[in-house]
Amino acid sequence: MAEEPIINKVASSGIITLDLEEMYPQGERVVFDLKPLLWEEVALKEDELRAFVKTHDWSLYKGNFVSVNCSADAIVPTWAFMLIATHLQPHAAFVTQGDGDHMERAIFTRFVERLDLAPYRDARVVVKGCSKLPVPLNAYVELSMKLLPVVKSLMFGEPCSTVPLYKAPKPVRDSGSSPE
Repeated sequence: MAEEPIINKVASSGIITLDLEEMYPQGERVVFDLKPLLWEEVALKEDELRAFVKTHDWSLYKGNFVSVNCSADAIVPTWAFMLIATHLQPHAAFVTQGDGDHMERAIFTRFVERLDLAPYRDARVVVKGCSKLPVPLNAYVELSMKLLPVVKSLMFGEPCSTVPLYKAPKPVRDSGSSPE
């Protein structure tokens, strides 16, 4: 008796797996903390900050993802964050404000906003669930909102074991008769 060939039903299902971990933006993450630039960890002195930005080697941040933050409970004016950002911009790959967790969320928000939807149009898509890298929860939520208008169906998990999230309504067929 001849054995039947093993058929990979997942591979032949037409499901597209979208793995955020594979699309994880590469680059060193750096939190630029204003705390060391504060006077007595309470306030920022404008003259001292301006002297710092003129002499600091901003090329150290070349290609990095940088978040400007102040880890001290201090009086830091909005313009100080902006001033640091203006010096980082020519060097860093990405600049935002906040701690490391906020930076990851902002990086993925930007990534999802720029995602090309063409490969997912009218497709059955499963967003892979297990991740070894720190993919933030907001990435999954924002990705869902981005994909919803274009996919045929959206699932979460692994192609062999998914949680269905969305199925596009079937288009209404025109019966061909015209009302008179």
